[in-house]
Amino acid sequence: MTADGLGEAGGGRRRADGRSDGRARAGERDDGRPVLLALRGLALGDLLTAVPALRALRRAFPEHRLVLAAPSALAELLPMIGAVDELLDVSGPGPVPLGSPGIAVNLHGRGPQSVEALSRTGPGRLLTHAHPDFPAVPGPEWRAGVHEVRRWCDLLGWYGIPADPADLLLTDPSGPSGPPVAGPAGARTGPVVVHPGAASPARRWPPTRFALVVAGLRRAGHDVVITGNASERELARQVAALAHLPAEHVLAGRTGLRELAAVVAGARLVVCGDTGVAHLASACATPSVVLFGPVAPALWGPPPTGPHIALWAGRSGDPHGSEPDPGLLRIDVPEVLDAALNLLEVSV
Repeated sequence: MTADGLGEAGGGRRRADGRSDGRARAGERDDGRPVLLALRGLALGDLLTAVPALRALRRAFPEHRLVLAAPSALAELLPMIGAVDELLDVSGPGPVPLGSPGIAVNLHGRGPQSVEALSRTGPGRLLTHAHPDFPAVPGPEWRAGVHEVRRWCDLLGWYGIPADPADLLLTDPSGPSGPPVAGPAGARTGPVVVHPGAASPARRWPPTRFALVVAGLRRAGHDVVITGNASERELARQVAALAHLPAEHVLAGRTGLRELAAVVAGARLVVCGDTGVAHLASACATPSVVLFGPVAPALWGPPPTGPHIALWAGRSGDPHGSEPDPGLLRIDVPEVLDAALNLLEVSV
């Protein structure tokens, strides 16, 4: 989730085709074009909510080289976004090791760390939300209660740059001009994806409950796989063991980001918490059941027009808490299973 103060910059640079460029150093130009620097030093879901804004920047400044300051782990996703020329490895609000971009855009947070980090690059122009620590930097006020996708589109709109919040779909990884990953729901033949992990314990539904959902889906005749990153491998194995799911159905720690996107794009359904894979399902228009706890789906949920069901008990809490949020625990297994089976029936 968007917040300043989440880490330090790595400083490596990588082209949008995924290859590193050892010649490029901070402040150098690879092809003579002016540079547009966009800061979004956060995780998978955060990047996906910024896709409409990034594409709007590409349309508004076609002559610029668009450099995205974000964690290098997200590099595999860039060809599917189709707006970014290069990734600069930055985690958190900075520092940002690049000098004198023509334009710098703060898609990271409200500041002050992110505003300061971009100011220190010496941009010709800085686009950001207003912050009292930087009275000389104009920008719109930060508004609470705005969906994350809309927030960054509205920021650009304040500067006269139109952005479409519905421009979320990823393109085929074969190239930035390829067709959308999403296809007709009836054409999806992949398994149901269950993703039990989340960055913070507050947003993790108990593994015993995920296991009961997996077992219920299998009893209904659906194939199921469990996904996760390398740090979530044991959690995925625990869910599989409780559901008596064969080990080969556990994909956690075995897929890169591009492979995970392909799995989600082909899945008949995704069941997960409020985490990056939920945004990946939205970006692929894959039907999803998303379990919300401390944060309302009105702020971080899937698009209302898509084949998605957002479950929420109606109470907010601490998204970084060390225990599952009480509101998340109010969502029970039958509610999740019913939502999943209903979406699966519709997609047939």
